[in-house]
Amino acid sequence: MRRREVERYREVLQGQLDALIGHGSQAVHEMAGEEGEELPDPSDRATVEEERNWSLRLRDRDRKLIGKLQDALARLDAGTFGQCTRCGRPIGSARLRARPMTDLCIDCKTEAERLER
Repeated sequence: MRRREVERYREVLQGQLDALIGHGSQAVHEMAGEEGEELPDPSDRATVEEERNWSLRLRDRDRKLIGKLQDALARLDAGTFGQCTRCGRPIGSARLRARPMTDLCIDCKTEAERLER
């Protein structure tokens, strides 16, 4: 992979990582501000609780994505970015553009999804 491509992917990955970390910090700050709320109406309490649960699920999803982004940045530093971690073949450029944090080529990812079912 050319140096220019590596730097472009690094910028994309780092930008996504920074955005996710910013969202996480904002969500924690918002949740801390909601702790003091006392809602007498049971339906209002249920709505607030459901929104909090939804936010926690999204933050958990973001936490997992942060790990994948960090792994991709580590592969960039190691010089193995763009190679499938399962079979060692190059990952297609279209796949990397669509999902730069991927570590599997399309064939290995298809097989992994098939096995998950």
